[in-house]
Amino acid sequence: MQSLGRNIPLRRDPAPTRWQYRLQRLWLTPYYRVLLRFGGPVIVLAVVAQLVLHSEARRAAIVQSFVDIQEKFQDRPEFRVGLLSIEGASADLADAVRARLALKLPQSSFDLDLDGLRGKIEGLDAVASVQLRVRSGGVLQVVLTERDPVVVWRTANGLQMLDRTGHRVAGLTAREDRGDLPLVAGAGADAAMDEAMAIFDAAAPIANRVRGLVRVGERRWDLMLDRSQRILLPTDNPTGAVERLLVLDQTEKLLDRDLAAIDLRNQDRPVLRMAPFALNELRRAQGLAVTAENDL
Repeated sequence: MQSLGRNIPLRRDPAPTRWQYRLQRLWLTPYYRVLLRFGGPVIVLAVVAQLVLHSEARRAAIVQSFVDIQEKFQDRPEFRVGLLSIEGASADLADAVRARLALKLPQSSFDLDLDGLRGKIEGLDAVASVQLRVRSGGVLQVVLTERDPVVVWRTANGLQMLDRTGHRVAGLTAREDRGDLPLVAGAGADAAMDEAMAIFDAAAPIANRVRGLVRVGERRWDLMLDRSQRILLPTDNPTGAVERLLVLDQTEKLLDRDLAAIDLRNQDRPVLRMAPFALNELRRAQGLAVTAENDL
């Protein structure tokens, strides 16, 4: 009977409490688990960084340490550029490129602004295109495509050499320096280089007599020959007019005559103008008064 009076310890209820149950359910939530796994360390790091970077002197020291590490890395020998190589350029253009770049070598490749250097080189008239790259061995390689001059353009400001697109290549001191190139003159000649080159090609059979082309009114050409002969070409299809001129010359020996000008602007009726001395000879033969050549 006494055993009935003993205090029997209460057994703990294995079921979780309400808060334990909620926490367990929350932990099983994927979003909460990701937040706790990655957000917790981030928060800890943020707190530590705030404590460390709270001092301005400490922040400056940390920044300087990173700068020192970066400089040591960039100044390693394998990143140093000590040579400049220029390919595809004439000697004069290569000298102009070196002068334009004005590089102080050696220096780290990280300090080279390749886009800026490319822009400087492209600013040279004689450069059509350029590629820059840093090669192994510390070499800055510049590969150029140089513009080829095809004509000499005479302007009020002097002589200029142009490429086939009409782009300026370089200035010229004297015509004799590039006597191998044909001559063009007149305002707007640079904007009509395709047509000018086509006329020169059409006049190839009489190339030894061609002295150049003159742009008239920025819309048409005059073909200049030796013996001061001028061929007035039409605005439309000037190459066809040159071809007709060559046919007339073959059949009528037109260019051998004492003519000052041949006007081909009207394709149905060429107009011939005699040279002053030939016109005076004709006047003498007809018993007419001779006119001074300056008055003709």
